[in-house]
Amino acid sequence: MNFHAITIEEVTKKLQTNKSGLNNTEVKKRQEKFGLNELTQGKKISPLKIFFAQFTDFLVIILIGAAIISFAASIMFPQQSAGNIDTVLILIILLANGVFGFIQNYKAEQSIEKLKNMSSPSAVVFRNGIQERIDASHVVPGDILILGEGDIIAADARIIEANNLRIDESNLTGESLPVTKQTQPLKEKAVIGDQSNMIFTSAFVVGGTGRAIVIATGMETQVGHIAKRLENTEDRPSPFQTELSQLGKKIGLSVIALATLIIVAQLAVTGVSLNNFLPVFIFGASLAVAAVPEGLPAVVTVGLAMGSRRMVKKKALVRHLAVVESLGSVDIICTDKTGTLTESKMSVRQIHVDNQNIEVTGQGYGLEGEIKKAQSISKKDVELLLKTGALCNNAQWQSKDEVIGDPTEIALLVSAYKGKQTKKALESYKRLHENAFSSERKMMSVVCEKKGQKSIYAKGAAEMVLEKCTHIIENEKIIKLNEAKRKEILAVTNHMASDALRVLGFAYKEKWEKEEKLIFLGLQGMIDPPRKEVAKSIKDCKKAGIRIIMITGDHPVTAAAIAKELGISTQTVTTGAELNTLSSNELKSKLKSVSVFARVNPEHKVNILQALQNEGHLVAMTGDGVNDAPALKQADVGIVMGIRGTDVARQASDMVLLDDNFATIRSAIREGRGIFDNIRKFVNYLLSANAGEVVLIVLALLYGRLILGSEQLLIPLLAVHLLWVNLLTDGLPAVALSLDPIAKNIMKRPPRPFEEGVMNRSTGMMVLTMGSLLGLTTLIMYLIHLEDPIHARTITFTTLVVLELMKIAHLRSQYKLPAFSNPWLVGAVIISFLLQLIILYTPLSQYFQLVPLDAFDWLKIGLATSVFWGLSRLIDQFSEGPKENEL
Repeated sequence: MNFHAITIEEVTKKLQTNKSGLNNTEVKKRQEKFGLNELTQGKKISPLKIFFAQFTDFLVIILIGAAIISFAASIMFPQQSAGNIDTVLILIILLANGVFGFIQNYKAEQSIEKLKNMSSPSAVVFRNGIQERIDASHVVPGDILILGEGDIIAADARIIEANNLRIDESNLTGESLPVTKQTQPLKEKAVIGDQSNMIFTSAFVVGGTGRAIVIATGMETQVGHIAKRLENTEDRPSPFQTELSQLGKKIGLSVIALATLIIVAQLAVTGVSLNNFLPVFIFGASLAVAAVPEGLPAVVTVGLAMGSRRMVKKKALVRHLAVVESLGSVDIICTDKTGTLTESKMSVRQIHVDNQNIEVTGQGYGLEGEIKKAQSISKKDVELLLKTGALCNNAQWQSKDEVIGDPTEIALLVSAYKGKQTKKALESYKRLHENAFSSERKMMSVVCEKKGQKSIYAKGAAEMVLEKCTHIIENEKIIKLNEAKRKEILAVTNHMASDALRVLGFAYKEKWEKEEKLIFLGLQGMIDPPRKEVAKSIKDCKKAGIRIIMITGDHPVTAAAIAKELGISTQTVTTGAELNTLSSNELKSKLKSVSVFARVNPEHKVNILQALQNEGHLVAMTGDGVNDAPALKQADVGIVMGIRGTDVARQASDMVLLDDNFATIRSAIREGRGIFDNIRKFVNYLLSANAGEVVLIVLALLYGRLILGSEQLLIPLLAVHLLWVNLLTDGLPAVALSLDPIAKNIMKRPPRPFEEGVMNRSTGMMVLTMGSLLGLTTLIMYLIHLEDPIHARTITFTTLVVLELMKIAHLRSQYKLPAFSNPWLVGAVIISFLLQLIILYTPLSQYFQLVPLDAFDWLKIGLATSVFWGLSRLIDQFSEGPKENEL
């Protein structure tokens, strides 16, 4: 139906609703009928598909094929085949590996989906006659949407009220300029396609306010129709995953070449026949499967997802996993003041009217308190000032003692209440029009009517309101506002701001025509005290090599007062007006010394951000408004306020502060650094373990040919042993490392260079060094027992497992973590060791071609482990290992 071409009355009748909204019973009925307000997602990867994906790797396919051929050959030619026990075990272990890989990937998919759901947009609606904020997915046709600056449109809707309402529809139409919306129905002969009284899903409000009736949700919206014709796009891999995937490919090619060389060398010695070709080929393929870290990207995803979910518990919601990587490299945080560094609970403390200051008592949003008015001050002037603050206001009373809305506007309603401006008295004024606040105008005005009399009421930054005024009221007399009086008012504003008060100016005019030639009424100064925990968080960030820059729209004196209290350098405060006069080189120079910027607009934020990034800094930037979106998107880590942030700002951000608290940024950086540590640990662990297996095999082969001159190549481990070790080490212990606690001294390190990946030079050297030591130690155990091949393989096999588990303790010691600080890891190591004992001391040993080890064997393994540990710690002293972790 063409809802744009009928009257508002016809729309409400058709949708069976009214301006008070739907009731709960009706909402439930419509949710059952229309479903959730969501776009139907494309086919998600099914658990079955994820499971079978574990067996699509080229090397695994080759190994499975060879094992099946070997098994078939052992049945068809029992006299010429090596038997089928090995091949059955190989298939079982590959299946176990696949099951574990499936669990990893499935959990990662679930974690990522949960994170996406947590960052879904919200909507403000009228239901049961009151205003409510709900999840956008619960909007139904007939709901009344309340629209404000920065809101993302939750559903297609017909506008029923518009106050300078401007909508950005560029994501639908490609038109870059905002569209001004209106309420009147279009006539039949109106321009075809003109839907200026309609709004559509995913567009957003760039200015003004309004209300609209929802006409379509979910797949029935304009965006839904488009979505039906589009294929889903996959999420891009994070830099970690890309780096490790490329690394895995490089290692894979090298190992495949080595395995091919081993196969060719063995066949050159023994000759090619069915009896020896398949076992040799299976061994080579098993070595490749065990040595190639094809699971690294999946393990990294699990680590990032688990870490991100831990961050949610600390009130930091990461919208993109890749941002976790950036957090550890942040060296500058550009932060807003209100609500981030402060409590965002404004309370009016002083009123200036009739050339005098009045004290206002009470705390926060509480209604207790009073306005201590002097006898010489006009009661009517005070009432007019308070009434203006209450009328030029979009906060709303929910109940007798509960107000919702912007903190500044709530404070003005509360001060008006203390001045006896009751809700009932204010309701006698009917709002006709609103000139919305914007970061450029820094003021707002409304036109109200009472008993046929239209008046304009304005509030905003004192200097901006004064520009619109030609007169001032003093002791109920209206006098001309001269330059001397302007300077006097601005001096009072500065004095109030020096006490950390946020100061607003107020004006009005009867018989309204335009927002000009207003009458100045006075000032209200409110305080938003710093959060108690922020000063310590800023101190911690400084110790971690992170510089804090305050960027606020508040008065310079107010900004300086708060900054000083929090420990931010206030040697110089630069204003937005000063920034406008600076060249790029002058701005670059200014940024070296200035840490407080006041009276800035969003464009200044972007300029500051780009200047810092051009100097090589990795910058986190906070924001909340629709105009902050460009800066949030440009920032290396865009951080939006979860409570007061607009939907547009959320969509442009990388991280959401669920409590709007700066201390949460500090906690998020700490968590991000910890996650990076854990990822580097298990990458180091997996690669050094795999390198150790390759070194063992290669050195044994070379020793057999070059030292012993044997016609048979020395094979210290069978294919099934390699795959078993791969299952134990690439399994539970590697994943449990991602749950390691954060090093206590992690916030005493400098930020990690942002160009540095997981595999830096020192980590690469450590992988090669420790892998060589591991391989050499197990080789020695093999060679000293060479007279009994089965016993030699058993003790070598077990030593390799024990040393790889010991490698975990060595890695954690570099980060100075207590031995039992990660119970999940302790449990994973114990389970892996018990599994090894099971195949040694149960009938399974014959299938693995092993023999039970006695106490003397374990004594030798213990001695080898001690030597390995001692040499590992010695190597640490002379290596370029993670010294920064020991600061």
